[in-house]
Amino acid sequence: MNSNATPSVAATIDRTQVLKAEHLCKQVSSPEGVLTIVDDVSLQVCPGETVAVTGPSGAGKSTLLALLAGLDVPTSGRVWLDGEDLTALDEDGRARLRAERVGFVFQSFHLLPALTALENVMLPLELAGRGDARAAASAALAGVGLAARARHYPRQLSGGEQQRVAIARAFVTRPAVLFADEPTGNLDAATGARVGELLFELNASVRTTLVLVTHDRELAGRCGRVVRMAAGRIA
Repeated sequence: MNSNATPSVAATIDRTQVLKAEHLCKQVSSPEGVLTIVDDVSLQVCPGETVAVTGPSGAGKSTLLALLAGLDVPTSGRVWLDGEDLTALDEDGRARLRAERVGFVFQSFHLLPALTALENVMLPLELAGRGDARAAASAALAGVGLAARARHYPRQLSGGEQQRVAIARAFVTRPAVLFADEPTGNLDAATGARVGELLFELNASVRTTLVLVTHDRELAGRCGRVVRMAAGRIA
């Protein structure tokens, strides 16, 4: 638990904000001493917003995303996700919250190689105990144009197809917030453009909130708001 958590502050959280960060700081040790990766970042995101986080390599974008999603814990500061104080939860509590309310799309797809496309999309539903996992996953794959590839393994799919499977998996639980970290970074320009189009189409139809880290100016430009980072801070 973060030592600076106080009930009085938690009580003032605005439930119209699906994501709120206050004075986030992340420091790590290195041979050169303590490095500050994220430096006093505060941010608020409303339900349904699309927010792009941009900036040069090493600016702290991916670390910020991990802190906002509860994949990492800050050195100081606090994060609320859908009204819950992430920084007051232990790892099990953060994992539960992620499973219930968060979707992820990563640059490297993160599909399980031993599972088919359908099984990869089913996984978060099965972990949540959903009895309709197969039907819902099949519908999600059809929604990204991959119904005919449901029984294929990741190694049998192109990079663009793998990312579409990852997008289907991210949206199948209808998360409150979808975090995407360079979702087109490993794709060629044409495939990346198609994947970006799909990402925003699904985001609009599911009406989730999208927080996107990207170097792609065109992708960032489609978001309602662009947050630029430099040297660990919001510029």
